[in-house]
Amino acid sequence: MFVIGERQALIQTLDFFTPIVDDPYAFGAIAAANALSDVYAMGGEPLTCLNIVCFPCRGDLDLLREILRGGAEKVAEAGAVLVGGHTVQDEEPKYGLAVTGLIEPEKLVTNAAARPGDRLILTKPLGTGIISTAIKGGVAEAGVVAEAIRVMSALNRDASRAMVKVGVNAATDITGFGLVGHALEMAEASRVTLVIEGGAVPLLPGVREMAGQGLIPAGAHNNREYTLRRAGVAGGKLDELIFCGPETSGGLLIAVPAGRAEELLAAVRQAPGGEAAALVGEVRERGEQGVVVV
Repeated sequence: MFVIGERQALIQTLDFFTPIVDDPYAFGAIAAANALSDVYAMGGEPLTCLNIVCFPCRGDLDLLREILRGGAEKVAEAGAVLVGGHTVQDEEPKYGLAVTGLIEPEKLVTNAAARPGDRLILTKPLGTGIISTAIKGGVAEAGVVAEAIRVMSALNRDASRAMVKVGVNAATDITGFGLVGHALEMAEASRVTLVIEGGAVPLLPGVREMAGQGLIPAGAHNNREYTLRRAGVAGGKLDELIFCGPETSGGLLIAVPAGRAEELLAAVRQAPGGEAAALVGEVRERGEQGVVVV
């Protein structure tokens, strides 16, 4: 956050990655929603965006047009303005955004103020990394892919506005470090322990079955090795890999005072992509581990 006035501050963020779905329009929309998410996780509103594009010099320009169209329409949906961008030649396509957002400094939501007694709400289901791996392997069912695209393309805007209105203590978006990794960041920044009920965590259709077939992204193994030094996950290695798996354009993990949890949950469930939002745990005094999935 960069304060530019008594009641105004800038939020700046950047994210881009390689295609995770076959449809170029959907890829553009997902990449844009993912980049916008950091602004929403802090309770801000996106203002301007810049395209970041890597594309082969002899690549199909129709594909590039669809990627950019998907991103541009998602930026417009967010109420932001696409003001330009930059393209470089690369062997593999990549796309994302640099985003500038606005926020009132006193309304900034960080991941560092979760308090014992808070309830934890997760606004989107997990499993996008596993489904993306299945897509790359050519074994993902059409219905599973369509639902994953719908959820990944959904902005975290309405969930963000709801948490600002209701009043919460902390939040983070769930992306590359997975649920456990981002929950651990919140726990350590807030000096508390997050207890997550594994059975309450929503999953996208088919995720557990695909994980059982070994369709696990490499990032899940890396995250598991890193985070389980300071976190614990009951249920065995499969659950560890699911809960540590990287997510793309995931939901928000929100620490909200217990008395406001049901109000926030109801508001989030009314938002596009938030139908599966759930109460998934609570914040406790700091224990031996920062995150415990029971």
